[in-house]
Amino acid sequence: MTKRPIFASLLLLSSALVAPAALAQDAGTEPATDASAPADEPAAPADEEADVSIPGGADQEIVVTGRFTPNVVRATPEVVSVLSSADIARTGEGDISGSLQRVTGLSVVGGGFVYVRGLGDRYSLALLNGSPLPSPEPLKRVVPLDIFPSNVIDSTLVQKSYSANFPGEFGGGVINLTTKAIPREPFLTLSGGIGWDSETTNELGYTYYGSDTDWTGFDDGTRDVPPLLKAAFASGKPILEGADFTKADLKAIQMELVNAETTLLQQNNHIPVNWSAGITGGTTIPFANGELGIIATAGISNKWRTRDTLQQTSVEQDLSGDPQTSYNRVVTDNRVVVNGLLGFGLEIGEHKLRWTNLYIRDTLKQARLAVGTDANQVGRDIMKQDTAWYERQLINTQFVGEFHFDRLKLDLRGAYANSQREAPYERGFTYVRTNLPTTQDPTGDKFVNDLGGNRGDATIAFSDLNEDLWSGGVDLSYELASRITATVGYAYSDTKRTSVRRAFQFRASGLPVAVTQLRPDYLLSDATIQLYDIGLIETSAQDGTAAFDAGLRTHAGYAQVQAELASGININAGVRYEEGKQTVVPVDLFGTGGSSIVSTNLDNNYWLPAVTLTWEVAPDMQVRLNGSKTIARPQFRELVAQIYQDPESNRLFRGNPSLSDSELWNAELRYEWYFAKDQRFTAAGFYKSIDKPIEAYTSISDSSINTSYANAPKATLYGVELEAQKYFALDTLSDSPFWASRRLVLIGNYTFTKSDIKVGAGDTTVINGVVQDASNYFFEGSPLTGQSDHLVNVQIGLEDQDKLSQQTLLITYASPRVTSRGPSGQPDLLEKPGIQLDFVARQGLTLLNKEIELKFEARNLTGRKYQEVQTSGDNRIYFNRYKLGRTFSLSASLKF
Repeated sequence: MTKRPIFASLLLLSSALVAPAALAQDAGTEPATDASAPADEPAAPADEEADVSIPGGADQEIVVTGRFTPNVVRATPEVVSVLSSADIARTGEGDISGSLQRVTGLSVVGGGFVYVRGLGDRYSLALLNGSPLPSPEPLKRVVPLDIFPSNVIDSTLVQKSYSANFPGEFGGGVINLTTKAIPREPFLTLSGGIGWDSETTNELGYTYYGSDTDWTGFDDGTRDVPPLLKAAFASGKPILEGADFTKADLKAIQMELVNAETTLLQQNNHIPVNWSAGITGGTTIPFANGELGIIATAGISNKWRTRDTLQQTSVEQDLSGDPQTSYNRVVTDNRVVVNGLLGFGLEIGEHKLRWTNLYIRDTLKQARLAVGTDANQVGRDIMKQDTAWYERQLINTQFVGEFHFDRLKLDLRGAYANSQREAPYERGFTYVRTNLPTTQDPTGDKFVNDLGGNRGDATIAFSDLNEDLWSGGVDLSYELASRITATVGYAYSDTKRTSVRRAFQFRASGLPVAVTQLRPDYLLSDATIQLYDIGLIETSAQDGTAAFDAGLRTHAGYAQVQAELASGININAGVRYEEGKQTVVPVDLFGTGGSSIVSTNLDNNYWLPAVTLTWEVAPDMQVRLNGSKTIARPQFRELVAQIYQDPESNRLFRGNPSLSDSELWNAELRYEWYFAKDQRFTAAGFYKSIDKPIEAYTSISDSSINTSYANAPKATLYGVELEAQKYFALDTLSDSPFWASRRLVLIGNYTFTKSDIKVGAGDTTVINGVVQDASNYFFEGSPLTGQSDHLVNVQIGLEDQDKLSQQTLLITYASPRVTSRGPSGQPDLLEKPGIQLDFVARQGLTLLNKEIELKFEARNLTGRKYQEVQTSGDNRIYFNRYKLGRTFSLSASLKF
């Protein structure tokens, strides 16, 4: 990958988007750096009364009574949920997306994308210490949260009610990740673990050699683009015979490609165990009137997963008859995540400076083997094999300054982030078995590949995505009077993305039967290429989809007032003016069809008001009422008009340059009861009206299903959330010291959500510049994509309040949700997440005066399956179905 300076954001010291991070820090979300601390250690009793006596003379004493409300969820002026480091540790999840699915109203869909209250990932916003993040995903502009290991995140704040200090793309909520901060004492922690998967570990799977260093997540250079192919890329010509390339040139390019190491699929009957290792350390250097804190962490995890899938499609409206395609495919993923964090924090009196640097590299080595049928090739079995290597990388550096001058507070921040995704040597081979004897093949039962005839093919592709994001801003707050604070701010962000994918096919004619039966590495060996005139044809030149450039630049200013209107009644009101210019330009690398390539240029500005009223109806109860307007913009790839095959999902996508922004009106009423320390009950009702929501729809071409996007006319979403957290002391059960400090932990939440797409007579949508009847693409009353009617999370646990000892049972349920509209009037594609049961145990020990934490995890104890299905009466098509293995892991950390 291209190396980029990670210190560039120091140039942005003079600008910042401070308010989101400042809110998190002011609200008290800076947890202890020791993740093994008991869950209730940082907290203080909610609404604790404090009497302070001040001498007032010989016969006088002045008594001042104040109220201390340290509970973050209660103290913040908006509707929030907070996951502290202790909360994250209790769930035992390895990445932050796993922990977030325990939060009320949140669900995690495919690859770590968070859905808030049934709204897709496009309606949510992810921030790191208050700064926006770029995405390494070709089909997304939002970052997948499964790339963030939990060891680099100290806390997570989820805000569901909009406030003007946040960016306007806040349809469902904002997720602000806070990295580890200044340690309060020097420490060094070493950790390691191993894991086992019932469907993977020591079972049959597939892999390929690749390079010697694949286990680290870094290729040793084997997959670098060869010199001749690199020069051909730079020529600006399609790599075709006759387009400045001779047959000899193409043969030379082919023979430079790494063959057997990236081609030969290997069966492994004993897939290895999962493992992880990490080191975290920090220290504090005190000096006059301040201190300097340093924290660093590094980690690596290496995990395997095998999926034995059934994947089908149908062209019939009622799904009757045999499937159009049906494949049994075994997919083995080896995922390696490497991460590092280096942070510096300087506190001088009331002023704080913080410099954070984060590096994450997420690599997936994938091998797939499938056997099945296609109705377009009657009487023939088909075998497909694929090998791939996907690198995702995120580099982020940010600087934050918080300056307090009596009643004036100035916050500055700036950040630079770079994300990259490379996929070199994506290889695919298709072999066909006629199932009938022929003159050339009397046995009639061998798989053959004639490279481009009617019996097989071979492909290779190289992909690269690079995205840079600069952001910054300034936030100025002034206390106008007691309990009245006014804030003004400015925020800026600039995102630029370049994406290139070059795809090729190997072609030959008249290959002898003996040659067509060769395994892939022999089929494309140097000798075979020379002897049988195997050619190379660039297919990415055929439809102009080889590359695109995209960008989004926003400027925003806002004003906000937080005030106590009367005793126990507070208001947080503000308005944001935000202008955004979004461009997506398909790049015609070869100059073959520039006039037909459609660009998108969205230049819009919005006034986005927000108000939250909080009424303390009793000392331990309050009610919140929120109303706001927010927006959602199309994602980059959705605006590119050409067909694109997503290599990871093996699906075809086609963008729509006529998409427009969505606008949302939001309302919420929430009741909160804080009946004891760290214990609460909340109930909320919410409603959203969405103008022009962006929805996916599908269509069928031959045996392929294409997914595209369009603006539905309108949609509404409403629902109810319930949450409770209660502790029960267990010292009354027995006189035994074992129960003296233990308590029962009960945490549960339930979310009911209902959404409806509105399609009336005369409603239209625009597809590639053509106005269409909206009813051709959307049905009245259909739910929004990704919305589950019911979400349930329950945690039942025992924990010791004096030392680390926790045993937690976690139950998660999500009802079926639409993943895409059914093609050509077919039923929608439904994912059925079902029930998941997990168990996590953490135990602290002291050995040789060293603190040791042991953790045991058991996941998916119910053995649920992943199912994405279409159903019409008794007819059923499994778009994707496989078993999710039961996983067990054991880890330990040693603190010095």
